[in-house]
Formats: sequence, C-alpha cells, structure tokens
Amino acid sequence: MKSNTDAAVLSPARARTSDFVTLAKPRLNLLVVGSAVAGYAMAGGDSGQVFRLLSTILGTGLVAGGASAYNQILERDADALMQRTRLRPLPDGRLQVGEALLFATALSSLGLATLAVGVNALCALVALATLVSYVVIYTPLKRVTSFATVIGAIPGALPPVIGWVAAREELSQGAWLLFGIVFLWQLPHFLSIAWLFRDDYARAGFVMLPVLEPDGRSTGRQTVIYAAALVPMSLAPTLIGLTGRAYFAGALALAAIFITLAVKFALSRSRPDAKRLFFGSIIYLPLLWILMIVNRV
Repeated sequence: MKSNTDAAVLSPARARTSDFVTLAKPRLNLLVVGSAVAGYAMAGGDSGQVFRLLSTILGTGLVAGGASAYNQILERDADALMQRTRLRPLPDGRLQVGEALLFATALSSLGLATLAVGVNALCALVALATLVSYVVIYTPLKRVTSFATVIGAIPGALPPVIGWVAAREELSQGAWLLFGIVFLWQLPHFLSIAWLFRDDYARAGFVMLPVLEPDGRSTGRQTVIYAAALVPMSLAPTLIGLTGRAYFAGALALAAIFITLAVKFALSRSRPDAKRLFFGSIIYLPLLWILMIVNRV
C-alpha cells in the first residue's frame, strides 16, 4: 500500500502531465486525425500497410498537438482575459512559457519526422505547411482582421490532404476536393463559436465578425452562404467518380439539415440556434466521412 507521502509526490506529477496534455488538445484534435484517415481511405490507401497508416495517424496527431500548444503560448495573455480559457495551464501559471515551448517544439518535430520517415516527404511537407500557416499566419491575424477566420480554415482543411498524400504521394484532384469540403464546413462551425463567445473575444481583443458587427446579420448571412456552398462541394465526390449514389443521397440529406440549422441561426441569431449549429457541425463531418468511405467506388 502506498503511503500518503507517496500520493502527495505523485499528485503534482499527474497534474503536470494533465496540463501538458491540455496544451495538445487531444480531444479536439481527434477530428483532425479522423480527417487524415478519411483522406487516406479515399485515396485508396492500403489498410494492410499498418506501419504507414499508423505513422500517418501518429504524425498528424503530434503535429496537431504541437500547433495547439504553440497557439496557447502565443495567446496566453488573451486566454487570461476570456472566461472559457482563463484556467488553461499558461494563463493560470501552472506551466511556464519555456517548458510549453519545448513541449510544442518536441511534439511538432517528432510529428514531422514520423511523417517524413514513416510515410513520405510530401506528406511531411503538407503537415509543415499546416503548422506554419496555423501558428505563424492565422494566430496573429486573429487580432488584426475578421478575415482571419477564412485564413484559419486553410490549415484546418489540410489534414485530409495529408492522408491523401500519405496514400498516393501526389496532390491530385481528390485531395483538393476533400480540402474544399473541410474548408467550407469550418466556416459555419467557426462563426457559430464566434457568436457564442463574442463577449469573450471582445475582451481578448480578437477581431471576430460578431465583435465588429454585434447585430449578427453579417455573421448569419455568411454562415448561410458557406453552408450553401458546401452542398455542391460535398456532392462532387460522386460527380468525379470517387463515391457512388448512396453517398450522394446521404450527403444531400446531411447538407439539407446543415443548411436548415444555418438558416435558423441566421434568422434568430439566438444562443440556442447557435449551439444547434455548432453541435450539428461537429456531427456533420464525421458522418460525411463515414458515408464517403463506406460508399467509395
């Protein structure tokens, strides 16, 4: 049996481990990894190549975790001003910037090395572009312009491209189609979050659209526009021969639900409708990936 002294020694160690895990945001990055796996499957990647597939999953997850950690380092002062982020490890003082920076660099470097050695160089290059565009371009722009939301959708849409390149070692039409789907999906997703937490973003100095235009009309209008643009993009896999008719029907049904949620939010601009759109967006993408993979031609 362990003594109370042993428990006291172990508890801070567990707490620090938990704080480092929080920096990497593993739960949020599950969708990133899932998108990479979807890209791999849609490109015809061989599931029997276990080492290559596991390297794709691990490498993508590590780079995503490193990007999340870098983001929290750069935004630690802003995080301290927002209710939903003020208790993160850096603004709360539980971790120091130096050790967080070392952690972020280690994760990112290990992830890129895993992709380069275990998969291919182009895969690592796409992951590097994802990391740089997210940390160096998108994160600082959030304090400068509301267009940063669109810029941020670029690195967010690259994970399925990583998976596609892992399987085919080329940036072909299918890779850009998957990129377009995730790019357009992210914008209603981001805008619903921005509306829900607009007061927090205003306190932190982030130039989000709901902060600039508090009545929410532009936010609602753009949400509907991007959701509508997602419809033909999500149906395109069937049109170019990647998927069959069952996918087409399922994607059309999902798109109809997604647009309905976006329109309801645009009309009411209420918190309940924003939450429904947010949760609907979280459900939409995994279901689309499942439909796509199951009905792949």
